[in-house]
Amino acid sequence: MELTRTAVDELLARLGPYGGHMYLPGDLDVHELTDLLGSRYGAPRTLVLDGFTDPTVDEARGADLLVPFQDRAVTIRAWAYADQWIATGTARDAEGAERPVLAVMHREVPRPLAVFPDQDDEDVDWLERLKGITGWTRSDQRPDVDWAALESRLGTALPADYKRMVETFGVGAFDGYLDLNQEPWTMLREDGLLIWAGTEAEDLYCWRTDGDDPGQWPVVVRSFDNTGDLAFGPGTARFVCHALVDPLHPYTLARYFDTHWFMTYGVS
Repeated sequence: MELTRTAVDELLARLGPYGGHMYLPGDLDVHELTDLLGSRYGAPRTLVLDGFTDPTVDEARGADLLVPFQDRAVTIRAWAYADQWIATGTARDAEGAERPVLAVMHREVPRPLAVFPDQDDEDVDWLERLKGITGWTRSDQRPDVDWAALESRLGTALPADYKRMVETFGVGAFDGYLDLNQEPWTMLREDGLLIWAGTEAEDLYCWRTDGDDPGQWPVVVRSFDNTGDLAFGPGTARFVCHALVDPLHPYTLARYFDTHWFMTYGVS
């Protein structure tokens, strides 16, 4: 079969939103299918490689995707997307032939309100809250960033929670929409702003670099429509948590998604 985005959409629609799997024609190029899904959902997690299952795979990491194939999975790669797990790869059918497969399963993630504090608290670890909100279970993606060299080049220290976010999540976007800059952009420095994230709507998420304590820098959003800057309190991870789950936040994503995730860019 010819693989196009439309063909992939039709296959996913046949499986339904919350469960199902199918064996695909043997002549289908599973690498091309993986690339098409990757262009939409980001970098996949490898659950099974050459018949060996990643020993860290559990319910929070897509284990349900392997159930229909029992011990016949050969290579399975998966994506977390909102409240779905999506996977493709190859598995042996009932006759023992290795064939491409596609699967969709429901993804259980913590309900945002269950991991969102009742009130703002100085003792809240907002990065841990953010990991809970997004169901993040991967290991740190960039643990060896040379922050000293970067901060020396910028001429300023950076907020600690931002550095932890970059180390933890790496390159990608929250809900496939809010892109986390791997180092701040300085294009608005003449306005006293450093840009730490941006959105598909071209909004720029910044800090106003007031004072010597980066942990107290207010977050400022400069909208694409130049309607003026909107300022928030300090805390980068805190701002993202609120933007994901607080329906009253001016830049909320809660009206679009009930569950949230981090889309990792690049090749796994």
